[in-house]
Amino acid sequence: MAKQQSFADKAKKKHGSSHINVKVIKTVKTANGSYKFQEKFVKLDDVSKVTTIK
Repeated sequence: MAKQQSFADKAKKKHGSSHINVKVIKTVKTANGSYKFQEKFVKLDDVSKVTTIK
């Protein structure tokens, strides 16, 4: 018979990382006057460092 694994057992195995992922969206003006959006994910140690992203 198979072992039953509860949700609590699964949750105990997963431990959160100390980093947080932030999606950064940058606008770039093109030559014809329209705007393009560039997206990237940045991994930060602390949420308070969001203002230092370039």
